[in-house]
Amino acid sequence: MDNEDKSLKKKSGVTLADVARASGVSAATVSRVLSGYEFVSESTRNSVMEAVTRLGFVANMQARSLAGGRSRIIALVVPNLDNSYVGTIMQGIDQELVRANYDLMLYTSHWRRDHESFYVNIIASGLPEGLLLVAPLVPANYLDALRERHIPYVLIDQADATKGSCVVDAANWQGAYEATRYLCQLGHTRIAFITGALNIPSAVDRLAGYKAALVDSGIPISDELITEGDYQQQTGYQNAKRLLLGVVPPPSAIFASNDLSAFGAMDAARECGLRIPEDISILGFDDIPQASIVYPKLTTFRQPLEQMGQVAVRMLLEQMANRTRPPQQITLETQLVIRDSCGPYKQKRQAGTRKQLNRR
Repeated sequence: MDNEDKSLKKKSGVTLADVARASGVSAATVSRVLSGYEFVSESTRNSVMEAVTRLGFVANMQARSLAGGRSRIIALVVPNLDNSYVGTIMQGIDQELVRANYDLMLYTSHWRRDHESFYVNIIASGLPEGLLLVAPLVPANYLDALRERHIPYVLIDQADATKGSCVVDAANWQGAYEATRYLCQLGHTRIAFITGALNIPSAVDRLAGYKAALVDSGIPISDELITEGDYQQQTGYQNAKRLLLGVVPPPSAIFASNDLSAFGAMDAARECGLRIPEDISILGFDDIPQASIVYPKLTTFRQPLEQMGQVAVRMLLEQMANRTRPPQQITLETQLVIRDSCGPYKQKRQAGTRKQLNRR
């Protein structure tokens, strides 16, 4: 055993980051190996377990947990790691956990219910003191089990119909309402809407806000202008293409339920030979970092994603300190960010747009 390993062994606790450095992989990979995640190569698993044994990670964490009832680990379940929505929330979570001297154990569900419930069961039976869930798909299936085991948890950007969970979310209905009203005020009456995955409450709330704004603006709700998405860029592209080529007359504006879907809609509009915003306006939701650097810069409704992560950690730590604290819900404000992708409706321009689409 070299001097570095001896030094680590003498510390009060070896962290996931220590194991990750020693095995040459990420902390996320270490947490997957330790949780029994099956899609890890044998060589990687062997490398991580060798580092775990050599550094005494498991022994140290178990001893610390048994001695003081504290592991100082928080588990986080996210749908994926391929977009800035999750990444920005995680920045806020990480900032707060560092301040509180907690480690993070990360799990990705890849939008699969079976993965999500499997991870939650592992977490509830393991070392983490608390659990954060970002946009979980079917929390009702396992929230009762978490409460029965007295595992503190917080839902991020998700609701609990039973009102028995701590929740931090954003003003999704209000944001979608104001976004749609903005397009109405620009003169648009053919406003298409690409929803998020409708098994997620935030997506349902945004659809409801869109419809309410149309009604209040005296614009009939047209089912042909509403298409179900899944918060993914490729689906946004496919849905926008279908709207632009298959609906007569085509929309003069598209409101996408998140920025990734809006980026897909922008790709579809350009492929159809349309200029943004001269021929069609496109509006998103979230204000992820890429929204300000795409061309044209995306007009969107900003969710305070980093703040959501920070608030969720504070709520979780409060629960852990006071297990009798009643559940609370904190809803953060959203804000319209006007950039370059939306413009006023002009009837002559819309007639020209129809001709461009008819030629394709």
